[in-house]
Amino acid sequence: MSRVSEAEAPTVQPDIRVARPADAARIVPLIESAYRGDSSRQGWTTEADLLDGQRTDEADVLAAITNDGSRMLLAEDGEELLACCTVQDRGAHAYFGMFAVSPKAQGGGLGRRLLAVAEQLARDELGLSTMQMTVIRQRADLIAWYVRRGYVQTGEMQPFPYGDIRFGKPRRDDLEFEVLVKDLAS
Repeated sequence: MSRVSEAEAPTVQPDIRVARPADAARIVPLIESAYRGDSSRQGWTTEADLLDGQRTDEADVLAAITNDGSRMLLAEDGEELLACCTVQDRGAHAYFGMFAVSPKAQGGGLGRRLLAVAEQLARDELGLSTMQMTVIRQRADLIAWYVRRGYVQTGEMQPFPYGDIRFGKPRRDDLEFEVLVKDLAS
């Protein structure tokens, strides 16, 4: 009988499910760990050089879970929360946001898988043919990641909400969001 080496062993795929209101309190630390503070520097999605302060709070997460036309997806391995995102029905298009992958789970394809599930949800459950998102323009590495997944840079910019601490405390005065879109019909 031959043994399978660890390198050859199949990897366990985390379960993906729709979040429930009881999940809100554990989602906030995941999002914060992926974008803010020293823990975020373990991964590549950090915004710690651009923003201080919070990325989100429990009220915003709970709203994303409970609002009509919004779904929050979670990726879990047992009890461990590894990733999350929201998909919102905005009428003409779906909006993708609150995307976070634990820094220790980045780089292994989980983010790509969760994004694909979100796109399928937007297309098949919400009946929408376009996904839209906004990304801080200065996050060229993140924008490039989305472009590799079929998103198109529109050139449309939206202002950063300076003065609204719910979005963090900017470390620079030139932040803005770029709108990215993807046709889900093809």
